[in-house]
Amino acid sequence: MHSLALSGDPERITAIGNVGDDIDFLGLRVSPDLDTVLYTLAGLLDEERGWGVRDETYSALAMADLLGEETWFTLGDRDIGLHLARARRLAAGEPLSAVMPTLGARLGVRVRILPATNDRLSTIVLTDDGELPFQTWFVRRHHEDEVRGVRFDGAERARPAPGVIEAIVAAGAVVIAPSNPFVSIAPILAVPGIREALRDAPGHKVAVSPLVGGRAFRGPLAAMMRTLGYRTDSVGIGRLYADVVDTLVLDRADAQLVPAVEALGLRAAVCDTVMVDPSRRAAIGRRLLEEVLG
Repeated sequence: MHSLALSGDPERITAIGNVGDDIDFLGLRVSPDLDTVLYTLAGLLDEERGWGVRDETYSALAMADLLGEETWFTLGDRDIGLHLARARRLAAGEPLSAVMPTLGARLGVRVRILPATNDRLSTIVLTDDGELPFQTWFVRRHHEDEVRGVRFDGAERARPAPGVIEAIVAAGAVVIAPSNPFVSIAPILAVPGIREALRDAPGHKVAVSPLVGGRAFRGPLAAMMRTLGYRTDSVGIGRLYADVVDTLVLDRADAQLVPAVEALGLRAAVCDTVMVDPSRRAAIGRRLLEEVLG
């Protein structure tokens, strides 16, 4: 998303984010995926960790720990400031889909950031020890439990947030970011109406593979794909998205997988996709758009 914003007109981009990771912690509603997008686009992200604010301090969390509160979920001081601002607006009756663009504008973000839904939707991970809320599995237990399944509590009752379906239908191109398809993208597609809107959208529909050489740069995706019965490469990613996209973007390191991806009925586009270095993101975004849009 950051690379596309840098390479094009950010006012024309809508970022639709996952809320399945959201957690109520220390009395605050935290939206990790939405906040990571916000911090990235605002130039505040801690690039080394891949989440949170760079040069963060943790005085508030240390005091909460001293007072006997649980502090296993890390909240920095500036991060807490964001959560306080959001909490006040939510308490005043503003929906999350109105709050996020307002917060983004205050931080100079020109991309419109929307939650997939304003309704409560929680990602639940099935393990050998039973069902675990996502953040319990991912943060508190360090995603060490093997994943046997994933479900999205509340999805059947959720409705797309205002503007979500409209953005998908009107888009010249919809790009699924190289995020974990099971716990970052699937919760979005689980909201009734979103998968169908994407499937039927007339524009280009593209997914960027989050695996390069069978490995993810962060997180447990490769291990999840193994335990859930998928190939741990971009062909496995293609199978997950074959019903909703037309094109799968592979890194040059995986160019040999093009025939297998195309056998799934997808167009395979090959370009550099590794965006760890912030200075290269604009160039990568431009090249990606060239490959996908022609």
